[in-house]
Amino acid sequence: MSTILWRPEENHLTTPHTYSILAVPRSTAGYAEMAADISAEQPIYSPEIVSGLAPLVMKWIQKQLINGNQVTLPDAVSFHVSFTGKLDSPDAPLPDSNDMLQVNVRISQPFVKEIRHQAKLERLPMTEKLPVITSTEDTKLKLADVLFAGGVLHLTGSNLDFDEENPNCGCVIEGTRSGQQKQSIYASVANSAIMLVPDIPAQDEPWQNEYTVTVTTKYTEHGTLRSGTYRRKLRSPLTVPLFGHPQPPETGILSSNEASPLVSITGGTAAAEEMLRIQALYNAQSSGLILSLLAMNEGGIAGAALPVTANGEYTLQGFSGSAVSSLNIRVDNYAALVELIRNSYTGRLVDIIDIRVE
Repeated sequence: MSTILWRPEENHLTTPHTYSILAVPRSTAGYAEMAADISAEQPIYSPEIVSGLAPLVMKWIQKQLINGNQVTLPDAVSFHVSFTGKLDSPDAPLPDSNDMLQVNVRISQPFVKEIRHQAKLERLPMTEKLPVITSTEDTKLKLADVLFAGGVLHLTGSNLDFDEENPNCGCVIEGTRSGQQKQSIYASVANSAIMLVPDIPAQDEPWQNEYTVTVTTKYTEHGTLRSGTYRRKLRSPLTVPLFGHPQPPETGILSSNEASPLVSITGGTAAAEEMLRIQALYNAQSSGLILSLLAMNEGGIAGAALPVTANGEYTLQGFSGSAVSSLNIRVDNYAALVELIRNSYTGRLVDIIDIRVE
């Protein structure tokens, strides 16, 4: 026989704090589970018969209540109707509200007593209610984990709602090297989603385009502040100026919070300005990296894959329809790049590069 799971949950409305005992369901059972279990214990009743009869029983109970009756199943449950609301006088009309009529279910004491007699309880570790960000997307570029100054950042998750008027609550974007900015322009704030126009703080160097996003809220008036940080890093587009110039300035890419970039764009060929992506994949079989240029849509067209196994100069080829025919890069710290991609980006690191020609 399984146990009944429970865990303590802090009650922030009491001083000093007390703890509630919270039951944690193992799963949710319905008609299908009931039919299977009853048929297993009573083989003369097939699962089809049980699953067909159970909804009929509930429909019969519902009809009895509609007809003004009370339904009592001895040693089990009792169903009856009740009303909410008040009348100003004995002859006043009933309130015009669909919520006025209520259905109540009362469990019989023998039923409860048997559950208490047989149940075994199992304690779970205490967990705190925290904001959880499960995904982020820039709504203009339609790309996950991207911070774009010209778009709207869409956060999804749970327990995200906060009071915008509370100076201690809100959403903060912070650079992994430097810079922190509390956000102020929200399109919507709800428990399961937040939409905001990102105010992206500057970092020490232009290649430092890696950020974290954190939501801080307070669930009760006298509760403590709770913060949740998105487990993945967000990256902002990198501008590549004077592309195609005889001696263009180098642009750091595919880096984190290092004092110098791990990879730099040194040149290339482009017929026009374009925004595209560069991808670095970790190849577990060879323990090396594979780099390629990508279109701006996930699953779209890509340039030829280029194996990279050491520091040095490399040339990436463009893809059909792209204004960029080639991109010259230099890998300056291959070992750190592999470590970054494996440990912080689960094997895939992508940067958006905004190519600007003369």
